[in-house]
Amino acid sequence: MAQKGVSMDEDIISCSICLDLLKAPVTASCGHSYCMNCIQGHWDGEDEKRIYSCPQCRETFTPRPVLLKNTVLTDLVEELKKTGLQAAPADHCYAGPEDVACDVCTGRKLKPHYNSSAFEKHKLVDPSKNLQENICSRHDEVMKMFCRTDQQCICYLCLMDEHKGHDTVSAAAERTERQKELEENQQNIQQRIQDREKDVKLLQQEVEAINRSADKVVEDSGKIFTELICLIEKKSIVVKQTVRSEQKIEVSRVKELQEKLKQEITELKRKDAELKKISDTEIHTHFLKNYSSLSPLSESTDSSSINIRPLLLNEKWTNISQAVTEVDVLVSTPQPEPKTRAEFLKYSHEITLDPNTAHRQLLLSEGNRKATFIEEHQSLSQHPERFTYWRQVLSRESLTGRCYWEVKWRGKGIYVKRHSYVKQEVRSQQKTEVSTV
Repeated sequence: MAQKGVSMDEDIISCSICLDLLKAPVTASCGHSYCMNCIQGHWDGEDEKRIYSCPQCRETFTPRPVLLKNTVLTDLVEELKKTGLQAAPADHCYAGPEDVACDVCTGRKLKPHYNSSAFEKHKLVDPSKNLQENICSRHDEVMKMFCRTDQQCICYLCLMDEHKGHDTVSAAAERTERQKELEENQQNIQQRIQDREKDVKLLQQEVEAINRSADKVVEDSGKIFTELICLIEKKSIVVKQTVRSEQKIEVSRVKELQEKLKQEITELKRKDAELKKISDTEIHTHFLKNYSSLSPLSESTDSSSINIRPLLLNEKWTNISQAVTEVDVLVSTPQPEPKTRAEFLKYSHEITLDPNTAHRQLLLSEGNRKATFIEEHQSLSQHPERFTYWRQVLSRESLTGRCYWEVKWRGKGIYVKRHSYVKQEVRSQQKTEVSTV
C-alpha cells in the first residue's frame, strides 16, 4: 500500500531556535538538537562569558563544544521531505513570527498560563522583547524596588549594597504615586486644551468683529466723503488708510496670538497622548523610566490680551464723522470768531491719549484721558511712535478745522498744543500734543 505521508509531531525534527525544520542538524552533549547555524549563532553571543548553554535545558558547557553533524536526523528530515509530513493536529497552538520567546514554553507550543495551576498566583502582563531592561546589570536579579534617593529602579541585592540606607519603596508603590501625578498632569493638560480652544474661538470672534467694524467704517466714510468737495475727498483717502492701517495692526496682533494658541493646543494634545501611552504601560520599570524622562510642560500663553474691541474703530469713526460734518459747515458758511466760552464750546472735542506714544514716565488713566508724571520708568512695549526723550503724549484723534478743548492740570505745569506729523506717507494730520515741564 502506498504511503501518503508520515504522521509525526513536527517538534521532534524542528529547531527550537528558528522553529523550522532542522537544517544541517547537530546535537549537543545534553541531547538537544538544533540547526548548525542557529546554535552557533546562539553561542557566538555567549563568547564574552566563555560559558555556553543549551537554549532548552540551560545545561552549561566549558569550553565551547565542537559540534558534529547528526546524520540520523539529517536522513530523517530528508526522508520526511520526500514522503511528506502530515500537518499537526488543529488544536496545537504554535508561536507566530511576532510572538515573544518564552523560557517556559518549550518547542513551538504555547503554555495555557491561565488554565495551568502552576501559574495561578502569577500576574501575567503583555510580553516584552526587552526583558533585559528589567534585570539588574550588577546582580542579574529582577528590579522590583525603586530608590527615591537616586531616582532609579534596583533589585533586592542593591538594597543591601550600594543603596543601603536610602529612601526605597517597591516599584509598584512608586508607580502608584507617579500614576497619580500623571493623572493630575493629564487633567491639567485637558483643562488647558479646553481653555485654549475657547480662547481661539474668542479670538476668531474678535477678528470677525474687527473686520466687520472696519468694513462698516470704510463703507460709511465712503458715503459721506463722496458728497463733499475735493477737500473732503482727500480726507476720505486719509481716513481709509488710517482705518486699514489700524485694522491690519489689530488683525495681525490677534492672528499672531491665535496661531500661538493653536500651536500650544497641538503641543498639549501631543503631550496628553504621550502621557496616556505611559499610563497604559504595564511594566513598572518602563513606566518609571519613561515618566522620569518626560520634559516639563511649557508655560501657558497669557490670555489677558484677548479682548474683543470693535468699539475702538467705532469711536474713531464717530470722531471722524463729527469732524467731517464740521468741516462741511465751515466750508459752506464762514463762522465768526468765538469770543465767549459758550461760543467756544460749540467746537469742543473730547481728547483721548494714545498709549502707543506716551513717554515711559507718563501714566495714563481714566480711559486714557488723564496723564500723570511719575518718577519711575514704566515697562511698556516697544513702539515706533513712543516718545523716548521728551515727556510727551499725542491724542488718538485727528483734529481738523476749528477745534476747542479744555485741560485741567496741577503741579509745575504742562504744554498743550496742536502737532503736525506724517505717518506712513499719509498726508499731514493735526493731533493734540501734551508734554510736561
